[in-house]
Amino acid sequence: MSHHKVSKDDAVYHIAASGIAAVVNFPLWRASAIAQSGFKLEGSNVFARYYKAVVQPPFRGLVATMAGMTWARAAIFFGSDMGKKFMLENGSNYALAQSVPPFLIGTMVQIINMPLVRSTVTIQNPTSPLNSVSEALVHIYKTRGLSGLWHGCSAGILKTVPKYICAVAVKDYMEETLPVADPHDKQAVLTRSAIKSVTAGVAGAALTNPLDVIRNEMFKTDLSLVQTFQKLLKEDGWAFTTRGITSNITAVAIPIAVTIFATDVFLSIKDAGVH
Repeated sequence: MSHHKVSKDDAVYHIAASGIAAVVNFPLWRASAIAQSGFKLEGSNVFARYYKAVVQPPFRGLVATMAGMTWARAAIFFGSDMGKKFMLENGSNYALAQSVPPFLIGTMVQIINMPLVRSTVTIQNPTSPLNSVSEALVHIYKTRGLSGLWHGCSAGILKTVPKYICAVAVKDYMEETLPVADPHDKQAVLTRSAIKSVTAGVAGAALTNPLDVIRNEMFKTDLSLVQTFQKLLKEDGWAFTTRGITSNITAVAIPIAVTIFATDVFLSIKDAGVH
């Protein structure tokens, strides 16, 4: 897709694309959460453990996790497009228009979603007696108080906001610099969109793995950000920065790429119908 004019009507297409990405991503996110949190899985080899992490039920927090993923990514990508358009039309310089919208929206989304994120990660522990998001929310509130629901929010913001600033920037850069595909050549259009989508997804994921590890360790231990960082350094050295990195890159890059790609497809169909 190229030269699409951003409009308010695009919101529904972003939501649909984000929903598709959430369905695809849940098993990968589950495996990443288990790996980065250091939860122990039984199994005689890596394949048996991976099967339990990705494929084997129970799928705790499935609906809540997918709902949270869907609205969050749709808000960030659609809001970033609309915010960039608004700021450029009102005389802002390009760098601010590119970075401020995903920064503000990403921060807002992370704060709103934080109780959901913490509870869904918590119940992925195979040994946890908690079986649902509601049980986890009640347990965290009773044992840690209201503030406990937002424990790890600082690390979450440090992880999420740069990831999406980077992904949105790479997406827009690739959109502007890749050769324009012939709109009548569907394979060329899809290939161009795939290159843009995958590049943005991998770039966003690769930069933030250490912060993912810190956030998930904070969930597990209830230590502060600084205490968690010191604990990880003491136990694993700087190797902690690569804990679960394969699962994380897969779990983060794929949904970002699918979201961008599916949005491009939907908007291309919309534009074709208009013309």
